[in-house]
Amino acid sequence: VGTGVFRVVERSMLESVLAEQNLAASGRAAPSGDAQIGALASAPWLIMGTVTSFEGGTKSTGGGIRVKGFSIGGKKTEAYLAIDLRVVNSTTGVVEFVRTVEGRSGGSGVSVGYSEANFGGALATESNTPVGKAIRAEVIEATDYLACVMYYEDECMDDYYGKERRRRSNSKDAIDLD
Repeated sequence: VGTGVFRVVERSMLESVLAEQNLAASGRAAPSGDAQIGALASAPWLIMGTVTSFEGGTKSTGGGIRVKGFSIGGKKTEAYLAIDLRVVNSTTGVVEFVRTVEGRSGGSGVSVGYSEANFGGALATESNTPVGKAIRAEVIEATDYLACVMYYEDECMDDYYGKERRRRSNSKDAIDLD
């Protein structure tokens, strides 16, 4: 999570955790005091996220030139990702916080080549792939938001309210409503 304000409870690999506890309790493992049954931490909040929109190639531009057998070209690409977050109180079941995190990310690539009548070759590279960048940026934005509303509860909330107003306005502007 990386914010330093949350203690994350492992649930996706819970079977492995329980198996280790069972092994320690069975007496087949050396006694160490670790992996004790009944000490599993509970989670006061359940944080759920759903990818509601993903477009890997929302925009792509490129071009190149060839002179005397040598060629060089380049391209730019863009990806779009939207995640809906919900924070549920595990005691009451109440959805305490809801937010959609949207973002775009770009990447670029370059190619060089050479060709003549019986010989040719090319090399291309792509860096900062937009899909991976978009996912990572969304996770960072989501965890920063959660740290703000669940831990800091200070002026950072004004920033997120402003972002949410802009996001909603941009979403409304994307379609003509009757």
